Amino acid sequence: MTSQENRRITDIGTLKAISHPLRMRLYRALFVARTATASQLADQVDEAVSLVSYHLRKLAEHGLIEEAEARSSDGRERWWQPSSYGITIRDEDVRDSPELAAASDAVGRTVDRQRGELHSRFLDERLTWSDAWRSAALSAEWLPRLTAAELAALGEELAAVCEKYDRKARAAEAAGDTEGRENVAVHLHGFPYRGLPR
Repeated sequence: MTSQENRRITDIGTLKAISHPLRMRLYRALFVARTATASQLADQVDEAVSLVSYHLRKLAEHGLIEEAEARSSDGRERWWQPSSYGITIRDEDVRDSPELAAASDAVGRTVDRQRGELHSRFLDERLTWSDAWRSAALSAEWLPRLTAAELAALGEELAAVCEKYDRKARAAEAAGDTEGRENVAVHLHGFPYRGLPR
């Protein structure tokens, strides 16, 4: 059964497993679908079922996903689900090991690339969405001067707000309230910098 908590990743094997671009796409697709088969996920990522099955098994080996209860009478296909509410990688868990830090950076770069691609796709397809969805979509940037403690507190507050809306939506969906619901991506970055990029 899927844990309602985030999985805190602290080992090199799991970091390397999730940093693979296709595995991250599959993890995301499975997170959105809640449960799916390899063939369903293969359609979403446009890859061969055998390749998707291989990468799903790798994710399962590291405890990132798990088998789910079958949703059809066809017992030949395995159903999968995320094993936790989400994943977390914390700097304090990787900073003392160059190998762990490098693997964590690889995960971050994979996630960042895929987030950028997802947002670019929305911009390309923006006019295909209704007026209500185009008005609801948000893109904002703030450039405050904060302390490290203030940034950490801000991150915790933003995460709590996003989690509140996600859990509320999941509960509504579970109760059958699916009218007007779409997948929504909320990307937040908060980091120190010196000088603006050229």
